[in-house]
Amino acid sequence: MASTLDAGLCALVAATVWTLLGLAIGRRVLPDRTLVLPLAPALGWASFSAAALPVFLLVGFTRASVGAVVLASAAAAIAVLTRSTAPPKPTAVPRVPLIAIAGAAVLACVPAAAVMPKLYDGGVSLAVPIFDHAKVALIDGMVRLGLPPVNPVFGEVGGTEGVSYYYLWHFSAAVAARITGAGGWEADAALTWFTAWSSLMLAMGLAVWLGKRARTALWVLALAPIASSRPVLEWMFGDEALALVLARPHGLEGWLFQASWSPQHLQSACCALLTMLLIALLPYRRGFALPLALAFTAAAGFQSSLWIGGVVVPVAAATAGIIVLRHADGSTRRRIAITAVGAAALAVALSSPLLVEQYRLSLLRAVTNPLAIAPLAVLGPMVADPLRRILDIPAFWSIFLVVQFPAVYPLGMAALARIVRDRELDVARAGAAAALAALAMASVLATWLLVSTVGQNNDLGWRAILPGLLILTALAAAGLSRAPGLRGMARIGVVVLILLGLPHTIDIARGNLLGLRSSEADSAFARSPELWAAVRRHAAPADRIANNPLFLQDATLWPANISWALLADRSSCWAGRELALAFAPLPSGRRTEIEAQFVRVFEGDGTPDDLHDLAWRYDCRLAVVTSRDGAWRRDPFARSPHYLLAEGESGRWRIYVRRGQADAAGE
Repeated sequence: MASTLDAGLCALVAATVWTLLGLAIGRRVLPDRTLVLPLAPALGWASFSAAALPVFLLVGFTRASVGAVVLASAAAAIAVLTRSTAPPKPTAVPRVPLIAIAGAAVLACVPAAAVMPKLYDGGVSLAVPIFDHAKVALIDGMVRLGLPPVNPVFGEVGGTEGVSYYYLWHFSAAVAARITGAGGWEADAALTWFTAWSSLMLAMGLAVWLGKRARTALWVLALAPIASSRPVLEWMFGDEALALVLARPHGLEGWLFQASWSPQHLQSACCALLTMLLIALLPYRRGFALPLALAFTAAAGFQSSLWIGGVVVPVAAATAGIIVLRHADGSTRRRIAITAVGAAALAVALSSPLLVEQYRLSLLRAVTNPLAIAPLAVLGPMVADPLRRILDIPAFWSIFLVVQFPAVYPLGMAALARIVRDRELDVARAGAAAALAALAMASVLATWLLVSTVGQNNDLGWRAILPGLLILTALAAAGLSRAPGLRGMARIGVVVLILLGLPHTIDIARGNLLGLRSSEADSAFARSPELWAAVRRHAAPADRIANNPLFLQDATLWPANISWALLADRSSCWAGRELALAFAPLPSGRRTEIEAQFVRVFEGDGTPDDLHDLAWRYDCRLAVVTSRDGAWRRDPFARSPHYLLAEGESGRWRIYVRRGQADAAGE
């Protein structure tokens, strides 16, 4: 099982290295000291990850190469920080207080807790978000087999081995695992904590810089975790009655939910904010430091989330670029344009391995148009079509966003309207506010209008909101701190907005900390480490294994081969339809066909042709049958000429290994 101590050590090492690097870069590119420390973790992570990935693709992803690059990066950062060159000039603006930094570190433990196992007498329970952290298998695969990553969930002889997923965040987790010796599961938890912490640090830094008060950072901590008010509305009016009025929002949730489920997208949102801020600083910084940082953050954002870095950011960056050029004087416009184009070209070059792979694998998926325009459905069936579709437009802005983000949206939008008209801001803050406003609007508009068609869920709409949420959180905090004394109804209003989302916030936190109890599945999962340790005794690092894709499906809210993903540390020849949807470049019909074939085999209904396919078509060098499988009682592997029993545990499991090629002559 994952160790909390190892995960904590992994998080500490990663945070230290990336913060040091971010401090060194931030001192060269950021306008004053207020921003340097709070932006350092996200800036250091983006710069290191975007630059290191192509390096490791060239030199190999060994422990020695990773250690050398990390030590060299840390040494270079320390050298820059200890040089006698003057740091950015201090200003009268307060810095983020240490108590807020510590508070952010504690709050970040709540999303990280969603990844860790919860031990209790007789079993191990998992939190609901662990479903999306089955990508731990990708981290383990990179540590075990190197780069580029091998597809951990599906293998087919003569097929592609590539990963149909944006994997930079998971690559950085693999780096942390390489440095510390932690497992992939622990590294995932560590990076989840780091992402949550760095996103809060970033929001606090921007809030203090724009609000010009230290207490602004504490408002960020109060506002960021507040979740949807829908549970309160359901309690007031009833679930069925509310469903008639409002459509269900599914996975479109706030910071706490998304940090728990999809930290890679949240990290991309941090990169998006950094990208906009650096674009706004182009008129005021010369030299190579800023365009390099801009290229790194843009590349890291794209390689962590195709939806945020590849859809939202280009639109926002184009808008911000136009704003910057419009307000620049004629003598600097040419320099700004050349610098921006150079940074964009470098970002594309850094992202090219993933860009090429994503394009190639998208062709194999047979996806012709990954995006569609479809305004978000807000109103329920009480309002009939076509009137509903018309009313959905104002309802999105006036109802949906208020319900889903009761504290951040109304307060943030009010602050945004005020700050973009604030004539007292200096030019750096005014430019940054305009760029961030462009990103916030692009973020919300993408959520409203765009739909991703690649998977079963609208991942684009769900994740595109994240940059806007971070910006509105920072602006709402800045607005509250700058308000000339909240009194009377205004103070009551703010408290009510926070309280509306508090029950759902508590519910998410409780679920992360306590997990989803299922006594039968929990006790079986608790014994899984022994099973997978036995499998590894017979499996070489590159071998693929076959097990029931529905094994321990009750351990998660939706069916997932979670025991294999978290504990096996070996690739699968078919890990299940849900994971294949993310990683395998297969058309929908083919995924359904393979899923049915593997389920049939492990139910005990497999034909000789099915067993032949597992052995030689899907390259399943090992097969694992457990007492929970239908195949335990009518075992097709025992009768197959393609497999031999290698090990068995009475009443628990059987491990089969594939016969040699010579034994299969003529098959």
